[in-house]
Amino acid sequence: MNDSSPGRLLPWALVTPALLWTLVFFVLPFIAMAVLSLSEHGGGAATLENYRQFFNNPSYWRALVNSLEVTLTVTAISVLLAYPFAWILAEVVPPRLQRLALVLAILPFWTSYVVRSYSWLLVLAQNGVVNRALTGSGLADAPMQLANTRTATVIGFVHFFVMLLTLTIFANLKQLSPSYRRAAADLGAGPVRTFLHVILPLTLPGIMVGAFLTFVLAIGDYITPQILGGNNELLMPQLIMMQIGRRGDFPLASALAIILMAVVTLAYLFCARWLKVERA
Repeated sequence: MNDSSPGRLLPWALVTPALLWTLVFFVLPFIAMAVLSLSEHGGGAATLENYRQFFNNPSYWRALVNSLEVTLTVTAISVLLAYPFAWILAEVVPPRLQRLALVLAILPFWTSYVVRSYSWLLVLAQNGVVNRALTGSGLADAPMQLANTRTATVIGFVHFFVMLLTLTIFANLKQLSPSYRRAAADLGAGPVRTFLHVILPLTLPGIMVGAFLTFVLAIGDYITPQILGGNNELLMPQLIMMQIGRRGDFPLASALAIILMAVVTLAYLFCARWLKVERA
């Protein structure tokens, strides 16, 4: 008994630091935020007024819809751009050069997130590179309003997250055995049918993992919409910060954060269930 006890305690000893970290920095703050969301602004008894206020206020609903529209658009565009890029890296670039190609691809992401946001603001400004190219080539008669719009926010997000998706898809493609393609060819499938019925289904887990991470990071991002969107369109992170910065209404801000977390949880449940079906 004495000799086997350390063996039984070792797994718990190894996992305890992670459990304590999760408890202190996630579980306890989440419980505190949930309790705060059920209180009145300025103190008082427990109430659901903060949640009722969200459902009864059309502008709050609009902020959530705006966040979902921007996030889903960014996720879809990022997937469409990342898959061909990952395919080129995995299938076209020689194996000896793939590591170098990956380093060159992620090199711009070593710069600050805020710096990249302001860089895009300069590029998309009325006197920026894009408008100068459009007016100089005759494609536009006058500079277009690109900065401080939803379009600028989407462009910034796509630039930030497309490489994340590329890496997850690339990892999936590299794990595929060449025998899948040979088996499909032996059964008479051409390149297109092989991709649609063999390669694409097998790489869906990588797509979904990257898409979910993109969804989570984009829907909760405050900096990019604030800088590139110019605060012209209210998203959920801006709405939450508005309650804190302008009104000091921490209970309502907590309720809005809980609602945003509920949306992310639903997205996770959808992705997990879908992936489970695909594996079956």
